Amino acid sequence: MPTDQELIKVVPSKRQLAYQATEFYAFFHFGMNTYTNREWGDGTEDPEIFNPTEFDARQWVEAAKSAGMKGVILTCKHHDGFCLWPTKYTAHSVTASPWKNGQGDIVRDVADACKEYGMKFGIYLSPWDRNQPCYGSGKEYNDYYISQLTELLTGYGDIFSVWLDGACGEGPNGKKQVYDWERYYACVRKYQPDACICVCGPDIRWCGNEAGDVRKAEWSVVPARTALAESVQEKSQQADDTEFRQRKITSDMEDLGSREVLKGENDLIWYPAEVNTSIRPGWFYHKEEDNNVKSLEELKHIYLGSAGGNATFLLNIPPMPNGLLHENDVNRLREFGEWKQEAFSCNLAKTADVFSKDENPDHPVCNLLEDTSNTWYQPKEGKIPTELIFSLPEVRRVGYLVLKEAIQYSQRVEAFQVSVKTDENVDWEKIYDGTVIGYQKIIPVFRENVKEVKILIQDFRVLPLLSFVGIYQDRGQSD
Repeated sequence: MPTDQELIKVVPSKRQLAYQATEFYAFFHFGMNTYTNREWGDGTEDPEIFNPTEFDARQWVEAAKSAGMKGVILTCKHHDGFCLWPTKYTAHSVTASPWKNGQGDIVRDVADACKEYGMKFGIYLSPWDRNQPCYGSGKEYNDYYISQLTELLTGYGDIFSVWLDGACGEGPNGKKQVYDWERYYACVRKYQPDACICVCGPDIRWCGNEAGDVRKAEWSVVPARTALAESVQEKSQQADDTEFRQRKITSDMEDLGSREVLKGENDLIWYPAEVNTSIRPGWFYHKEEDNNVKSLEELKHIYLGSAGGNATFLLNIPPMPNGLLHENDVNRLREFGEWKQEAFSCNLAKTADVFSKDENPDHPVCNLLEDTSNTWYQPKEGKIPTELIFSLPEVRRVGYLVLKEAIQYSQRVEAFQVSVKTDENVDWEKIYDGTVIGYQKIIPVFRENVKEVKILIQDFRVLPLLSFVGIYQDRGQSD
């Protein structure tokens, strides 16, 4: 069993730290399926049908930003093989479409809009290409894929995410392609060393479902075998399957990184999770789903469990055939952004008195009041438990409690408890038992007349290093 000292040696890379801080970002599924009303195309679609006459990348990116997102990932090519940029390696692209007389470049326009709005830009390039005759040939196809990947990595500025899934079907020769994952990774590292390679990649872990279902405890220090691309590929969706999109996390996959689970594991990595789901039932636009946009309550629930549960949140918004986002999706994103801004705008902890009898004077409790990972609180020694008490200057109605660890020094907290005192009660009321904090834990409190908040860290690896505590006033919002 790894010792605690060995566990805390597992830390994130600079690119992983930056990715986690992105927290919440958009996926835009757009392409041939938008025009055929399908989820998965077969590669025989005629480029003549692709004509987004009102396409406006700025509308997409502005809508994402209004929700509080910090980045965008675009499906530059889905499984049907149609390319949204003028690639040199196939005629099956925007150059063969009537849109802008074949002179358009969706990837360029979205990348430019992201730059204008201060948003990060990422790419999805499906390893499965159902239009490419050499798919299934081995090296010839891998050469083709690398050529297109290189175009995207070198032609559109900084890229924060290269999103790779594991769909792998038969090619026209009746063979399945063996993806050269290590070669793909090397290409990304060469041209975009700060980009995270996600899902079938070594940097960011797929949470295991597409329904927005989250774990109660999402660990970042996990066995290295969880990052084997071939294993992830096997569990990925291999056909258009509505049931797969609604699948939940199974009980045997609930705990991936507690001390108990890591017994006997000698090879550990930092591999944080990403929760991905669509704002609609499908990933591509379907008119019949216009009234099935996820509710504000559903989005709040997923956000609190993902970005508020030591994962990141990737939300898909599918543009319409005319090249715009539907008003229902745009309105929901705006509503969510307004809720997010309102819920986390007033941090009561900034005016609170903070006390810890175990305070290390080199890392005092006052460090918890600034939302930065450069400073942190730690106790004098690894004595369990350690206690923090926040006394508010006057009683307040509290909505959410936000906790963060200084994860550049690994993930350390194994168990914690939150209690509150109100002006009606002299005793502490326990409101939450938790395990993982990690990058960020958001805890719904929803209590009236709170005067004190106590955080009891009951178990940890070596020393707990907390970087931030936020106590946010509830202004009438409900969970």
